[in-house]
This record gives sequence, C-alpha cells and structure tokens, in this order.
Amino acid sequence: MDLTLLPLIDDQKCFETVRRLRWQTGVACPQCESAQITKWGMDETQACRQRYHCGGCGRDFDDLTSTVFAGHHQPLRVWLLCLYFMGLNLSNRQIARELSLDEDSTHDMASQLRDGIVARQPAVVLSGEVECDEVYVVAGHKGHPEAVNKKGDHPVEGA
Repeated sequence: MDLTLLPLIDDQKCFETVRRLRWQTGVACPQCESAQITKWGMDETQACRQRYHCGGCGRDFDDLTSTVFAGHHQPLRVWLLCLYFMGLNLSNRQIARELSLDEDSTHDMASQLRDGIVARQPAVVLSGEVECDEVYVVAGHKGHPEAVNKKGDHPVEGA
C-alpha cells in the first residue's frame, strides 16, 4: 500500500479531512443552510463522526449527512481509499482487491462516487470571445445516405 495513504486511513483523520473540506466557511445545516449550529455529541457507531443540531430548523445532522458517504455500512476510510484508487485510474476489480471487498460492492461505491462528482460540477460559464466549429450531424438515417438530401438537392414539386 502507498505510504501517502497512511494519514487518511485513521478514522479520526478521515473525518477531520471531510470536515475541513465540507465546512470551509463554517458548519451549516444541509436542510436550511442556517449557521445557528450546536455540536450535539458524537455518533454512537462511529466515535469520530460529529453530530450537530440546527437552531434554525431544529434538525439533527452529522458530518456525512447529504453526502455520497451517508447511509452506507462501509467506514469512511474505505470510501476515501476507493476515491483515491479511482483517481489512480484503477479498475473496480483492482480496487476491490486492494480494499478486500467484493466487486459488486466496489462497483456500487465507485458509481455513487462518480455520480456525486458529476452532480457537484459547477455549470460552465462562457465569457469573452467564444469560437465554435460547425458540426454536421445526420441522425436517423444510418445505412440510408440517399435519405439525406444535400443542400440544393431538394426535389422540386410538380417537376
């Protein structure tokens, strides 16, 4: 195993990393986005997982609420290692071997991580001068090029 992974394998370090990345401007409620947050103890099943209470809407949440990591039985360190291995472009089969998981679980985890990454991509905003090449697309006429009329080759009615 790669030695650069050692700091992330520890559960405490994993949760600290998630907190630092997720709450860059301070903890906010995932439901109402209120900043009126009180620490509400630690999770019973994962001692490093901080719980919070929202003073705005009264809901309780934790470090993983409303993330791709929420509601799964694999520890956070396994998810982060899976994400790391995906970044190395390992196949799901290789990741499953590295993490000692079955391939179906690894496939599900990798799919959820990819979906989460795609969902978080910001919208593309173009500015300044934008150039675009023309594209000619023929759809629905595969194998029948005669069905595609070229410009100027339109049949004339009554001829």
